[in-house]
Amino acid sequence: MECFKMSTKTKSQPTRRLLESYSPGVFFDEMVDAQGRARPHYQQFRELFQTLTKKEFENKRQAVDLAFLRQGITFNVYGDSAGAEKIFPFDLLPRIIPACEWEKLERGLVQRITALNLFLHDIYHEQKILKDGVIPPFYVLSGKHFRREFVNFNVPRDIYIHICGTDLIRDDKGNYLVLEDNGRCPSGVSYVLENRRSMKRTFPVMFERSGVRPVEHYPQDLLKMLHFIAPPAAANPAVVLLTPGSSNSAYFEHTYLARQMGIEIVEGRDLLVRDARVFMRTTKGLQPVHVIYRRIDDDFLDPTVFRRDSLLGVPGIVQAYRAGNVSLANSIGTGIADDKVMYYFVPRMIKYYLDQEPLLPNVPTYLASEEADQKYILENLNKLVVKSANESGGYGMLMGPKASQAEIEDFRKKIQAEPRNFIAQPMVSLSRHPTRVDGDHYFEGRHVDLRPYIVYGEKVVVAPGGLTRVALRKGSLVVNSSQGGGSKDTWVLYGDQ
Repeated sequence: MECFKMSTKTKSQPTRRLLESYSPGVFFDEMVDAQGRARPHYQQFRELFQTLTKKEFENKRQAVDLAFLRQGITFNVYGDSAGAEKIFPFDLLPRIIPACEWEKLERGLVQRITALNLFLHDIYHEQKILKDGVIPPFYVLSGKHFRREFVNFNVPRDIYIHICGTDLIRDDKGNYLVLEDNGRCPSGVSYVLENRRSMKRTFPVMFERSGVRPVEHYPQDLLKMLHFIAPPAAANPAVVLLTPGSSNSAYFEHTYLARQMGIEIVEGRDLLVRDARVFMRTTKGLQPVHVIYRRIDDDFLDPTVFRRDSLLGVPGIVQAYRAGNVSLANSIGTGIADDKVMYYFVPRMIKYYLDQEPLLPNVPTYLASEEADQKYILENLNKLVVKSANESGGYGMLMGPKASQAEIEDFRKKIQAEPRNFIAQPMVSLSRHPTRVDGDHYFEGRHVDLRPYIVYGEKVVVAPGGLTRVALRKGSLVVNSSQGGGSKDTWVLYGDQ
């Protein structure tokens, strides 16, 4: 997707220092075209960046790494025997998106979250989309995260997904595609904010001259939304962030966002329910709580309703929620929209509820529970990416072209045993971006995706940019931090430079 025509007059490219030997390769490259010329919205940045020497760049990179370490900007990896806590790798070459390109993405993201919220309200009430045969009822009613207990329950303001992280990729022609929607507890926005702080501190002149839209208002937009969904009787609503605790992979983010919003961070043991009302234990006694930004999945939220063995949640919190005395973000039951099988039907939702064509298309997807699709999947496992319907973080996935025969046969058995739990997609050649690497070339292309963050309150707000995740391992398409990925700052420009 290009917003510009390349000028016939190209500025002379610097022949010294950084990026001079960078080659885009055969993939769509975010910074340069197939001839190695900087795309128009990168030209000014590239000229400024190439005035640095390698030593100056390395000094800046080491300073940022040290700052991340001192500030505790880390993530936890479950089951990592080498040590659970790691610094989140950050690459100093930003991904840049011109204004016209971002405007199209923003409209597509607003359209998508609007349709998803209408879908959730519908399936927990009239279920018209099922009765009209647009989505076969089996797929919704058999979904792991469809909460029958909340059919006909009215959530505050009729909003189910308040915070969403939608993963976007670009194909070999530069077209944006939606890879998945994260509508339960999407993580990563704290790295967006800290990456930006680091870039402004490290490259102040370069940043100022580029005309980059700010992202710093995200915590205020989030807090404003949380106040918007508060129970009507709460004149001055008390808001808390509920975390599973310090062992959670996103604990840094939980503490960071709570601090940025000026609210308390609590664990389940810090809250109790009396007379269908939620209270927080404090040194001054019990304090009422009206809104909870929860970073705990439904299953662990209330042991009296969901998993009885959960030690993370709050007994009775669902009762308080049903009584309208506390609001939750995201709402209980949003996980069915997170289901990768439901992803297949989002274009139908957009058409059904909004009477519009999707502005951001899906990746072509096959459902293993459909006879013809299953036959195609099983015959082409070595060519496809197979995903479990309710896994995330790069887990529960088969990368067919890179898998061993044993792995392929293992997935074949899983698909045949539980077809509802699997989808398959063709291997998409994710776009690449210059990235600092060890070795002779210094900068090489690495595959990237983009996770913008959407807040749905009184209005829908999309933070300009998002988390650009980068697969740091050569040839890898898996960008998740738990699988060896890192991140970049994402610059959305004010103008089409």
